[in-house]
Amino acid sequence: MSDVTRTQLLPGVFLTSVHTKKFKSSLLSMTLLAPMAQETAAVNALIPYLLRRGSEAHPDLQSLAAALDQLYGGSIEPVVRKKGEVQCVGFIGSFLDDAYTLDGSGVLDPAAELMGELLLRPYTRDGAFCPDYTRQEKANLVDRIRSEVNDKRQYAIDRVVEEMCRQEPYGVGRMGREADVETITPQSAWKRYRELLAHARLELYYCGSAGTDQGCFILQKALAGLPREGGYEVPQTLVVPTAQSVRQVEERLNVAQGKLTMGFRTGGITAASPDYPALVLCNALFGGTTTAKLFLNVREKLSLCYYASSSVQKYKGVMLVSSGVEFSNKQRAEDEIMAQLEACRKKEFEPWEVEGARRYTVSSLLTALDSQGRQEDWWVGQAVAGLTQGPEELARAVETVSLDQAVAVAKSLSLDTVYFLNGREG
Repeated sequence: MSDVTRTQLLPGVFLTSVHTKKFKSSLLSMTLLAPMAQETAAVNALIPYLLRRGSEAHPDLQSLAAALDQLYGGSIEPVVRKKGEVQCVGFIGSFLDDAYTLDGSGVLDPAAELMGELLLRPYTRDGAFCPDYTRQEKANLVDRIRSEVNDKRQYAIDRVVEEMCRQEPYGVGRMGREADVETITPQSAWKRYRELLAHARLELYYCGSAGTDQGCFILQKALAGLPREGGYEVPQTLVVPTAQSVRQVEERLNVAQGKLTMGFRTGGITAASPDYPALVLCNALFGGTTTAKLFLNVREKLSLCYYASSSVQKYKGVMLVSSGVEFSNKQRAEDEIMAQLEACRKKEFEPWEVEGARRYTVSSLLTALDSQGRQEDWWVGQAVAGLTQGPEELARAVETVSLDQAVAVAKSLSLDTVYFLNGREG
């Protein structure tokens, strides 16, 4: 079993530490939390990539690579995530755990020092980010934004969220807009970076064999000099309980297969709600597994979809159904998806469906404990939302959810937006 502790290290700086000897590597992340907002999304997303280009002591990628080689070939990667209506930007580092070094020397201390150096003492020119690095990383960010359309399945999911939450911060893309990237200068990026260091909550995460006290000491040392000026509040995610009406949105691109994506409001149920375990089981029964209604009926039995599944955006109170269909089958598939939801509301389940959904969900939650990356993502999200429940606790809660509770959640779902990615006419 892992031992999870949470400690405040500095004003607005928190460490979630998972003490475990299960892994040969240790994982360390540093994440700045900022409100999702169109005007800052692009520059926030650019900053970790600029920081990763070099520091005062390691001014380029070559010298950084040499420093990581000294740490048994460790890695430090920039990361940009969206958790509810909070943009999470920073680094994830993976290093050999101290328990496995050949000579007993510690890796965590110099690894944390290097990450702190990248965060606090970046390579600069004339008091701002290096113009060459800024130009190159802006081009890379534009490429990443443009490439999102290449994965049509994910693109359709992103678009339904954008349309459904167009008047909410959640509708803002995690990397911002291409047009906003173009306007960033080394000076404007530097100004925003200094604002984040001074005012953003900093979430630290460590998973490895080091004790909590040791981890706290090492990280406090690595972050010495962090400017803190107050205002570390994390914005509350706006939760819209029910849809007022159903919007139909169609877009045409050069695609061979239609993408039908449907966005539902969950009746206000989020990861913080007492009914959340019931929502998790409801999702598994409806479309979250290979024994779910959508998979067995819409895909297998009726062959209306190439794929059909549902997922929960747990910090926002949104459920999304994603499917790939022939263009001519759009309306039939949409009607059948709603028919399967109605079957859930009417409690039309065989015992094996319920047991299959429960076993799959519990197993999936528990296997998260076998992955340092999934654990880190879980705990960063929980920290953003102010929650302390671990995957094991949620698994135990799902075990005790009754079918009636899951059915009650299905009745609280309301369709908000239907997005269809159609082929070009003619």
